[in-house]
Amino acid sequence: MVHSSTTLPPLDTLEAFARAARLGSFSAAAEESGITHGAVSRQVSRLERWMGVRLFEREARGVSLTPEGMRFFARAEEALALLGNSGERWSPRRSKSVVRLSVTPSVASLWLFQRLPKLEGLDVHLELVLEHRLADFGEGTDLAIRCGKGPWAGVRGLQLWREKSFPIASPALAIRLGQRSDAQSLLELPILHDSNIEGWRRWLSPEGLDYVPRGQDRRFEDYNIVIDACVQGLGIALARPPLSDAALEAGRLVAVSDRTVDYHVAFHLIRPDEALRAPASEFARRFLAEAGHDEAAIAAFVAPGRGKG
Repeated sequence: MVHSSTTLPPLDTLEAFARAARLGSFSAAAEESGITHGAVSRQVSRLERWMGVRLFEREARGVSLTPEGMRFFARAEEALALLGNSGERWSPRRSKSVVRLSVTPSVASLWLFQRLPKLEGLDVHLELVLEHRLADFGEGTDLAIRCGKGPWAGVRGLQLWREKSFPIASPALAIRLGQRSDAQSLLELPILHDSNIEGWRRWLSPEGLDYVPRGQDRRFEDYNIVIDACVQGLGIALARPPLSDAALEAGRLVAVSDRTVDYHVAFHLIRPDEALRAPASEFARRFLAEAGHDEAAIAAFVAPGRGKG
């Protein structure tokens, strides 16, 4: 999260600061908040950088407020009390453990949402952060889903699924093509793609064609928009199973060629190297099982030590 205000402190750091001040310990504040000690420490450091003063004295058995910290603590308590008395509450039920997942909009809308009740169960509330950047686990994020080649430094990742891509279109566009499925025939129609065109280049190259985006083609930032545009008949897209499965199974899209290509990047579930909180570990287990991973791969991913992946 980027903090853009020059007159307000980063609001997401206030609660961590206030809890650490009340309890006299970053570890106790982390346990009460349901986040890690490192996350509390980073949030407090971020607040101190914004204020330009040291709020805590770090001691062997805990922390104590500096004079500046004492003055700010009184104001922070007042502000949090006002927010806590707001008539419109956004916090989940206290009976559930919160797990914070950073995820791209395409995976959220095309795969996660339909499975969310099953994955949350009766004991987990998933807090979603929809974004494209690689998650900053210092901001309280437990897990993240990102697309790329991996591995990434400082985090542990596990590839979710392997994508076999092939061209797809709306039934109406498929009728226009008839039985033609060669690359040159497909290029008579607009091509739809997200911010990465390498998939189309890989699919077209066996027929000696190098894809260069044209004026009639359309680029969208997120793959879920590519799918929506394809359903509306705006052009031909590449299937990315399992994200495209629902539209194909419902008949809203159809394959227009049997030739497939291994997609050049993949989605990964990512976690910090430090030990996962118990609710995040349980959610990761459910998520990876739903994605088709076996128990050995799941156990290695959630294990406290450095796993393979």
